[in-house]
Amino acid sequence: MRVLVDSSALYALLDEDDDNHASARDWFTTEAADPSLHLSTHAYVVVESAALVQRRLGPDAVRALLDGLVPSLSLLYVDRDLHEKATSAYLAGLSRRGVSFVDRVSFETMRHLALDAAFAYDDDFKVEGFEVVPATG
Repeated sequence: MRVLVDSSALYALLDEDDDNHASARDWFTTEAADPSLHLSTHAYVVVESAALVQRRLGPDAVRALLDGLVPSLSLLYVDRDLHEKATSAYLAGLSRRGVSFVDRVSFETMRHLALDAAFAYDDDFKVEGFEVVPATG
């Protein structure tokens, strides 16, 4: 199984006070440890996560993110074509609902690479039709 890791999951892993921390930690240390599972993220998620973590949790958590979590993932880079597709989708959806630009890049990445699921606590992935892990009610 190939899984895209979202900022919401990275944040939940780092913030012990986050409502999803236990779920994220349990999934990441059990199911995600399966060698058949391939975890990826893209550079925009790393940038978004680093900014969020620095603002809310401080420098030690940023180090844990960048030195601990990110190196355990396959890092994907966003090329011009993917960026432009995400930009078009983002601009087209501005009037309907507030999906972030980074999420639009994630959706386009998942479609382009035929990724199976997202490790995310962001309902926009479900709304967009993607499987989300860990499964929630």
